[in-house]
Amino acid sequence: MSAQQVLFDAPGPRARRNILIGNIVGVLVGLGILAWIISTLAEKGQLEASMWTPFLESRTWEFFILPGLVNTLKAAAIAIVTSVLFGLIFGVGRLSHLAPVRWVAGIVVEFLRAVPVLLMMIFFWLALGSSGAVQPQDAPLIAVVIALTLYNGSVIAELVRSGVQGLPRGQREAGMAIGLTANQSLRSIEVPQALIAMLPALISQFVVILKDSALGFIITYPELLQYMRRLGVGEGNIIPSLMVAAAIFIIINFALSTLATRLSVLLSFRTKGRKPAVVGAIAMDAAST
Repeated sequence: MSAQQVLFDAPGPRARRNILIGNIVGVLVGLGILAWIISTLAEKGQLEASMWTPFLESRTWEFFILPGLVNTLKAAAIAIVTSVLFGLIFGVGRLSHLAPVRWVAGIVVEFLRAVPVLLMMIFFWLALGSSGAVQPQDAPLIAVVIALTLYNGSVIAELVRSGVQGLPRGQREAGMAIGLTANQSLRSIEVPQALIAMLPALISQFVVILKDSALGFIITYPELLQYMRRLGVGEGNIIPSLMVAAAIFIIINFALSTLATRLSVLLSFRTKGRKPAVVGAIAMDAAST
């Protein structure tokens, strides 16, 4: 008997008919919305060939798309590395046997998770610009990286904590049995296993970091969305430019999501019997913010 059969009753003939009707209505509504969008774009002249031919020119890719994509990937890559380091430090801190360390780590993580990432970007951008500590042209990138690190690092810290707490209790007991202290068992046995178990959730969080890097255009960071807006203003095709930018983000995020799915399947046998629901719930919560 599958888990779905355990959790839910098998639908009867009437329920199946209602589900079928609901699916058909949903598809028809979706197709209607899609047709309305296409019709509206056609009426506004956004589907004319002249609006899309600039994307076939090499200069568009050389001076707009590729530089923007490189800046987006650079900010996301740096933020991913620093977020993982931040998450490991504060995640282990939340599991510390020393109460003051656990309390401080908990306060920091909960505070940073509650602050919108855009607000942190604007704060650090203004703070760095007014302090003169960095070159003005570097302030947007540093502000984007710091904000993404603090927010997503706090989410990863929760992933680490829940991942360790989801391990079977026998793991720690086995470590204690061979003479390890509680901290040594945490660092040598529990955290490495938790990292493997939460790898798909981590990659999902990396998708969030990549998407949130687009907020950098608000503080003048020249990422992909910023470059595409400049291209759209210059060519008079702002909507097609934003659609192309969205398509690029979708392709990259789809690739990361596919990687997360395959890793989840590959590692499923190693996490069998554990409690991944907590990790998945936190990842879904972070993705929805």
